[in-house]
Amino acid sequence: QVQLVESGGGLVQAGDSLRLSCVVSGLNFGAIGMGWFRQAPGKERELVSAIGSGGRTIYADSVKGRFAISRDNVKNTITLEMSSLKPEDTAVYYCAARTGSIDFFNSGVDYWGKGTLVTVSQ
Repeated sequence: QVQLVESGGGLVQAGDSLRLSCVVSGLNFGAIGMGWFRQAPGKERELVSAIGSGGRTIYADSVKGRFAISRDNVKNTITLEMSSLKPEDTAVYYCAARTGSIDFFNSGVDYWGKGTLVTVSQ
């Protein structure tokens, strides 16, 4: 059974930092691409960042320089370090897994987590 379990969301103030984690089970973790999506109220879900099996990373323009994604292939975990948070970062953040290239994450996700809420106040 495949499971992606996110943790680390919460309420923070603008300018603060927060770390999200996602633990994966039931997959050959080292061979898959992993990513973080987010969905704000009334908006479509968007790709925030992704990391390939080889460690290559991609970021949405809106988070470049503020967010950092990493993976631990021993602990089957990915982490999203978020800093200089802004109110517009408020969203439910979803962990996602894709067996193909991370360049096509927007074209298809194989597995989703249930999400964790991040709220950034003024």
